[in-house]
Amino acid sequence: MSDDPTHVRAFFGIRAADWDSRFPDDGPAYAEAVAALGLRPGDTVLDAGCGTGRALPPLRAAVGPGGTVLGADLTPEMLDQAVRAGRGGHGGPAALLLADVARLPLRDGALDAVFGAGLISHLADPAADLRELARVVRAGGRLALFHPIGRAALAARHGRRIAPDDLRAEPRLRSLLADAGWRLTEYVDEDARYLALAVREDRGRPGAGR
Repeated sequence: MSDDPTHVRAFFGIRAADWDSRFPDDGPAYAEAVAALGLRPGDTVLDAGCGTGRALPPLRAAVGPGGTVLGADLTPEMLDQAVRAGRGGHGGPAALLLADVARLPLRDGALDAVFGAGLISHLADPAADLRELARVVRAGGRLALFHPIGRAALAARHGRRIAPDDLRAEPRLRSLLADAGWRLTEYVDEDARYLALAVREDRGRPGAGR
C-alpha cells in the first residue's frame, strides 16, 4: 500500500532509534543489491528513502572517492540515526538530504543511479514519484528497488497474504515503471530477497516541470 508523507514520518520516526537493531543481519543483502546496480567509479547515486543509511557504505565503496553518494529521507529521526552510525554528514560516506522523493532538490539528469530499499510501498503516489526519480536520472541510468526479503516472506512476517493488487508484482510493476520512463530489466522475488532493476529510457524527461 502507499502512504502519505505524514503517516510515513510518524511510522518511522518512533521506530528510528532501534531500527538497525531490529534487522541486524541485513548487511550482506544490501551489499549484494548494491552490487547488482552496476555502479562505476565516479558515479553519482541517490539512496531514495535511505532511512538509517544501511546502503550508504556499500554505495560509497562502489562509486569510490571520485563519486557522489546522496541519501534522502523525509523522516528527520532516521537521518539522525544515520549520522550517529557514521553513515552521513561530516566524515560519513554520504551527504544527507531531508527531502521527499516526490519533489527532489536535484536538477534533471543529475544522477547515474537510484537505490530504493523498501521504498515503493511507502510512496504516496507511486506513478508520479517514479516519474520524479526518472527526472533526476540521466538516460541509460539505473534504478534498483530492493527489500531484504521477498513479498511472500514479508507478508507472512506481518501475518498477511500478498494482496491481489500488490504493485510490487512483476506485471504491475513493469507497467508502472514503463509509464514513468523506466524499462524493467531484472526481477527477483524470492524468500531471501526482492530486487527489481530498471534502466532510464531515453524518451524525454518524465515529470519535468511538475
